[in-house]
Formats: sequence, C-alpha cells, structure tokens
Amino acid sequence: MRTFGASWVVPVGAPPLREGRVAVADGRIAWLGREGDPGQPGGPETHLGTGVILPGLINAHCHLELSYLAEAVDGSRGFVAWVESLIEKRGRATESEVRAGVRRGISQLESTGTVAVGDVSNVLAHLDLLEASSLTAVVFYELLGWDPRRAEPILGAADRVLAMAQHPGMRTRLRLAAHAPHSVSSALMEGLRARGGPAAIHLAESAEESRFLDSGNGEWAAFLKRRGAWDTGFRPPRTSPVRYVDSLGILGPGLLAAHCVHVDEGDREILARRRAHVAVCPRSNRTLRVGIPPVPHLLEAGVRLCLGTDSLASAPTLDLLEDMAVLRREFPDLPPAAIVHMGTAGGAAALGLDDLGTLAPGQKAALAFAPAASDPDDPLALLVSGEAQASLVAL
Repeated sequence: MRTFGASWVVPVGAPPLREGRVAVADGRIAWLGREGDPGQPGGPETHLGTGVILPGLINAHCHLELSYLAEAVDGSRGFVAWVESLIEKRGRATESEVRAGVRRGISQLESTGTVAVGDVSNVLAHLDLLEASSLTAVVFYELLGWDPRRAEPILGAADRVLAMAQHPGMRTRLRLAAHAPHSVSSALMEGLRARGGPAAIHLAESAEESRFLDSGNGEWAAFLKRRGAWDTGFRPPRTSPVRYVDSLGILGPGLLAAHCVHVDEGDREILARRRAHVAVCPRSNRTLRVGIPPVPHLLEAGVRLCLGTDSLASAPTLDLLEDMAVLRREFPDLPPAAIVHMGTAGGAAALGLDDLGTLAPGQKAALAFAPAASDPDDPLALLVSGEAQASLVAL
C-alpha cells in the first residue's frame, strides 16, 4: 500500500478534495479521501506538492500514424485542399518515417498525462509500438471506399487484416471503423453494420461534407471526380450527415463520432437519443478552418462528449489539456468540470474503458499530476486555464 497526496485531488466522479490522498495497492485505487479521514491506510506516503492529482487523460480521437506529418500539411486553404495535400504526402512516406513519427506521438501522449488513446489507423503497422508503450489503446481500423461495387472486397480484406493483427494476450483492442459518410458508400456502411459496427466515424466535420450530402456537388464532389472515385449512380440523400448516418442504422451507444462541428438542433437531438459518443477536437477544427463544435448546445441536448486532439497533421501537439484550454476560452461560460469530464471520464466511456477516467476505489491507479505555482482556489479552473501541464505519476 502506498499513498499519494497533493493540495488537491480531482476524482472527476466526485467533488474535488482539498489536501486529498489516494492510496494504491496492486495497481488499483484502494482508498480515496482527505488527509486524516477515517479509514486512511498507513504505509509510505508521497506528497506531490502544490497542484492537482487527477485521473490520467483519455485522448479519444487521434491518428498516431500521421504523426510524422507534424507541421507538414497546410490547413489554411480549407478542408478539401488539406485532404489532397495529406494524401499526396502519405503517398511518399517511408515505413521508417511513419514509425519514427508514431514513436514521437506516443512519447508526447505519455509525457502529457495521457493513459489511454482512441487511435485511428488505415494500415495497423504500429500495433507493436502501442503494445510496448504504457498506453491503453483502442485502435479503430478505418475503411474507405466510395464505389459500392468495392464494398465486399474491402470488407473481406479487412476481416483478414484483423484476423492476422490480433493475437492472444494482446492489450490493444481493435475495432472496425468507417472514415466518413462522404467517403464510405452506403453499401460499405451496411457491411460494417452487419459486423456490429462501425465503432467510429468522422461526422459533420466540414461544410463541404454537409454540402455534398445535401446536393451532391461542391468541392468534395470535385475531389472525388479528380481522383477517379466518382460513383455515377450516387444520389445525394439531401439531408445532414447526422441524419444520413442515422438512416443507415449505425448511430448508437457503440459509435464514437469525431468532430460534429456542423450539427443543428435536430442533429443534436438525434445524437443524444441514440446515445452516441462525440469526440470534439477544437484545435484541429480551428487549423482546418471548419469551425468549432457547439459544445454548450451539445451538452444541453444531452450528447455524451469526450475530447480528442486529432493528429499532428492538424494539431500542434497531442496534449489534451491544450484542447481543454481552447474550449474554456471559446466558451467561457462552460463549467470547467464539464471540460475536465470530457477529457477523462467521457473518453473512458466512449472507448469502453470502465476502470479508467475517474479516481475511486477499485479503479486502475492511473494518476496524473498537474503542479501549480501556488495553491489554486479552484483546481478544475486550473486544469482548463492553459497554464496546467500534466504528467503521469510513477507508482
């Protein structure tokens, strides 16, 4: 038994504790309370100092295999131009470049207080690096395919890839995912639904996506035609991305939808009713100039929110506290507790990691610590201030 203390402990599932203590045994939290509370166990104690002990952060939406593209893709010309540039640069990448980038990305996650990641991958070539890391990972194997005639071959290949990638004793969990409703045909979506998925999707990220599904034209249609990927039989559903995927039967509590920037009141009601999880990535959205997700309205509607950084191709770092700070600045009336919940318990729920995201007896002892120059009056406000820096606590 070992106890860790600080001037504040933020359990997330309960109010903050001034001069809080967390007792750990066999990798699990055995006791939580204030200094001197009944039942406080004996044994060695480490006081971490002035600052906040909190649950390790959960980055619910990330693309580690794009880490090598840090500062290499220009988002100033808009979403579709960014996608085209990304594809062109990925086509020239070597395996060693990609793996070196993944190592840097994993190191950045681990050094900024992150204990778990929802990682989106198109090739699954870095699972060994995740397995060797301290991170708990859920990897979403993302499928793309706009030609409905290619749906079955794509699904068959995905089944074989997953069968080869998984092995006994593997910590990393693998899930099938769809890229987005404007890049995955309804036939491929149906095949994923028949397999119990998709488990993740990019949804309502850009105005170009919404325009394409509503009218069948615009920049995204031109992009598909330039790449020879146009489906001559496509008829736009003439509805919003959220309503469209709902009509396909894939919205539900097992789906993690990333972004949801362009969602109206009806979309938000659907997301809440279907109990889907939504990962917002405000810094990435700002880089790509697609807008900022309406977080207060999403919360008001009852949508289950979590937080992601997206990739280093569209975000300056993988530090989730920086996305928390952006949300606080963008929505100053948003309670800090709601933002912290998104980056911890919300992410754990979205990834199905029930023993992470909160500090409570029985939970994994995955602790982070954010030091402070002076004892904060409000530890939650400190965490979303942009001044906090978190690191994992060595047990």
